[in-house]
Amino acid sequence: MKLLLDSCYISPIQNLDANNLCAFVVANKDRLKRYFPITLKENLTPDLSKLFVEQKRKAFQLKEEFLYTIKVLKTSQLIGLIYLKAINWTDKHGELAYCIDRKFEGRGITTTVVNALCDYAFNSLRLKTLKIIVHKTNFASIKIAKKCNFTWIKTLKNEHTPPGESALDMELYELYKVLE
Repeated sequence: MKLLLDSCYISPIQNLDANNLCAFVVANKDRLKRYFPITLKENLTPDLSKLFVEQKRKAFQLKEEFLYTIKVLKTSQLIGLIYLKAINWTDKHGELAYCIDRKFEGRGITTTVVNALCDYAFNSLRLKTLKIIVHKTNFASIKIAKKCNFTWIKTLKNEHTPPGESALDMELYELYKVLE
């Protein structure tokens, strides 16, 4: 799936994205270190990014996890990532995780991308439930979840442990496929 939006597009991670992914991660290191520590750690150099991309492409092909890049339409600059992960094909649910460069925050790009990936997950992949797990202080992500019609379900105790911190409670939001 490659999806064109107004000012950007999303497409599956590709080998040619490795260097740009490294540059994105390094430029957004402070932004990613708390909630995307593995993605950060695995993309700090171009060589690490190449390995990361190869692993994510393999997971994509095996339908274990889907990683998409978010790029500016005119320049193809990589400005964000969106994952469809933790997929349970038996129960038909998955989780979305996303990040965007601070310079592109607040423009509605992430909301548009989340809506598009939800449509794809429900209509093409036939998933029935999507989750977003977010910390209560991540107001931008909570706003995105709500704008995309996700509903707060509950607080997950000790759900995420950032590097060098104690475990954090996280908020679970879910979206269900509307039955025809």
